[in-house]
Amino acid sequence: MTLSKDAILNELRKVNDPELHRDLVTLNMVKNVAYCDGAASITIELTTPACPLKDQIRSDIEKTLKAAFGDTLKQINIDFTAQVRASPQEKARGENPLPGVKHIIAIGAGKGGVGKSTIAVNVAVGLAREGATVGLLDGDIYGPSLPTLLGLDNLHARTESANMISPFAVHGIKAMTIGKLVEPEKPLIWRGPMAHGAFRQLATQTAWGELDYLIIDLPPGTGDVPLTMSQILPLTGAVVVCTPQKVAQDDARRAVRMFQQLDIEVLGVVENMSYFIGDDGKEYDIFGRGGAETMAQQMAVPFLGAVPINMKLRENSDAGNPTANFEDKGKLAAELAAVARNLAGQVSVMSMAGAFVQPTISIS
Repeated sequence: MTLSKDAILNELRKVNDPELHRDLVTLNMVKNVAYCDGAASITIELTTPACPLKDQIRSDIEKTLKAAFGDTLKQINIDFTAQVRASPQEKARGENPLPGVKHIIAIGAGKGGVGKSTIAVNVAVGLAREGATVGLLDGDIYGPSLPTLLGLDNLHARTESANMISPFAVHGIKAMTIGKLVEPEKPLIWRGPMAHGAFRQLATQTAWGELDYLIIDLPPGTGDVPLTMSQILPLTGAVVVCTPQKVAQDDARRAVRMFQQLDIEVLGVVENMSYFIGDDGKEYDIFGRGGAETMAQQMAVPFLGAVPINMKLRENSDAGNPTANFEDKGKLAAELAAVARNLAGQVSVMSMAGAFVQPTISIS
C-alpha cells in the first residue's frame, strides 16, 4: 500500500475508541494527520484530560499502521489534546463564571463520616498524577477538612487583586478552602443566604486559571450548598461516596436522587472503607464489602471503585500528605488510582455522548 496522508487516515478508520466502540475518524477525534519521509504525525482529540484509555488508543493506532505499512512507516508520532464540548444549554445561556475550567465535578455524600473529603482529595491528586491540571475546592463551608488533609497549616492565603484569591499550590493541584480564611477554631455558623454567599465567593473569586478539572468537596447531606452550586456552576457531574453498610446506603441513595433531581449527571459511586487490610496483609470485610457497588447497580449508576481502610491512608491524611498514598506499593495506591481513572473514563464517555447539560432548578 502506498504511504500517504489519505492512506493513513483510511487506516485510522479501523481503530475504535475502546469505550464508545466507534472508529476515531467517525467520532471526529482525529484532528491532524501528516506524513513525510517515512514519519507519520497524528493528533488525537480526547474527550477528557487524563483519559485512562490514552495508552490503549496509542497502542491500537501503532499496531494498525504497522500492520498496514510495515517497515515503510519508520516513525509514528501521536499527540493527544483534550477539548470540552459545551452543551447547547451552556451555549444558549452564555453563562459560566469559570470559563477556564473544562470539567467541574462535585463529590458528595448522603451523610457525614464516610470519607467524602478523603476521596475528593485523592481523586484530585490522582487525576493530577495522570497528567491533568486540577483544582480542588473545599465546598464544606461548615467543616472544612482541606487544611489538614493537604497540610496547609503553615501556608497563608494571598490575594491577587481586590477581588481574587490565589489558590494554594500543593501536591500537584490548586486548592482553596474557607478553613484558611478564618481563625482555625472559629465555628462556622451559616444561615442559608450566608452559606450561598460564602460558597459563591470561594468558587468564583479564586484565581483558578486554566484547569482540566475542578473537584468540589461538598458538605454532607442535601442542603444549601449543593443547591447553590447547581445554580451558579455548569457541572459536568457528581460522584457519591458511600460505605458498604445499609445505613450509609440509605442516605447515599438520597444524595443520588438529589443530584438527579437537579439534573446533575451522576458519574458514579465510590465505596470507601470497603475492607480492612491488616498488618498480616489479610483483608477483612468489616462493614460488608460490596454494599455500595450493589446499590450502584440497583440505581443504574456507574461504580467507580472501592477504597480500603488502610493505616497508611489514615497516617498520610493526618500528616497532610496525600501524594504518599500513591507511592504505596500495596493495594491502596492501585485502588485510588483506579477510582481517578474510572472517573476520567466516565467523563470521556458522557462527554462524547453529549450527556452534559447546564443544571436547572424548578421550585414549586
